[in-house]
Amino acid sequence: MTIRFLGITDKSSSFLTLQLQMPTPTYLVDLSQPFDTERMSIPPGLPQFSCCPIATVPKDGFSMQTVSLGSHSGTHVDAPSHFYADGKTIDQIPLSALVGSAVVLDFTSKQAKEVITWGDIEQHPQGNRIEAGVILLFYTGWSKHWASPGTIYWEHPHLSTDVAERLIARGVNVIGVDCPSPDESQFEPPWRFPFHRAFLGRGGFIVENLTNLGKLLQEPEIMVNLLPINLVGSDGAPVRGLAWK
Repeated sequence: MTIRFLGITDKSSSFLTLQLQMPTPTYLVDLSQPFDTERMSIPPGLPQFSCCPIATVPKDGFSMQTVSLGSHSGTHVDAPSHFYADGKTIDQIPLSALVGSAVVLDFTSKQAKEVITWGDIEQHPQGNRIEAGVILLFYTGWSKHWASPGTIYWEHPHLSTDVAERLIARGVNVIGVDCPSPDESQFEPPWRFPFHRAFLGRGGFIVENLTNLGKLLQEPEIMVNLLPINLVGSDGAPVRGLAWK
């Protein structure tokens, strides 16, 4: 999709009015898990999400909350600085990188802790659509386990390291998963995360904890917006993901 700037006015020299022309979406899908203090999947040891009132309408005439969360809570983007001290931070990611045409690969046949290999991707019916610039989304079906009791959400399928290397070589710089991580989840050192290191280390970006990817399977042409909030200097940030056509 091409976004064209139609006009810029600057009457006061301090405000710019931008008009964007884009087609009216005929199909919208929310790709983000909800932030809910009662129902979230957050790894052990990481900050819990909280939303606490500091003013209420009955008492103060208006409502306001303080919100506290980790940079990798909920549906979020991992920036390269998540694993590399000199890597890009969230505010340095080009906006254009996280908005664009998406390809969804259905790997719901994979079981708990099973590996998705480059061979699996090459043999996938949609594998021939993987080209430079696409946003590649891995649908494992694991989002159905979000906020489930026990450890099932952390026993998700994961990607082999060579997938990171092959995708970057093909010009794919953004991947998303509907589970906690493209790596096998771990909760104690030594910290490995080989896919993260390979993909982020080559300038890629990772989106985790997506949902509703199954709703995109019947849409041959789909656009996604995976932009995070603009947290300066952060290694990750929440996303309100959206797919449309």
